[in-house]
Amino acid sequence: MPKVFYTEKDIEDMAKRGILSLEINDNVVLTDLAYEKANRLGFKLIRDKPENPPTAPVRPYLAQLPPHRLSGTALRAPAQPALPAPAIKSSDSGDLHQRIRSAVINRMGNQVDAALLDAIIQRVLASTGVK
Repeated sequence: MPKVFYTEKDIEDMAKRGILSLEINDNVVLTDLAYEKANRLGFKLIRDKPENPPTAPVRPYLAQLPPHRLSGTALRAPAQPALPAPAIKSSDSGDLHQRIRSAVINRMGNQVDAALLDAIIQRVLASTGVK
């Protein structure tokens, strides 16, 4: 029997249709993001065998609120003067892009799609106001 794969989008679609449980067996596979989305949406994952954890650890920063947000009281850091962010010139941003790219490729090797990596770096730099 062929395996059925569920992605994060599949879980969202099921939730929109009111389906909040899913039977998991040897022929049903959830991606890591689908597993996390199901947990966040309160899905009941019904297993025919004891639970096997996902291949990658669940990312707690995606699946949970920080402890201070859960308790309803905000934790406050000691008052410190805010330091202005250093201004990065546009000529420096190209160098920063290249340094980040080199560091990721050194760490990940050929597991990384270079075009995708460049797009991600550019998006992050733009969202932080560097580019």
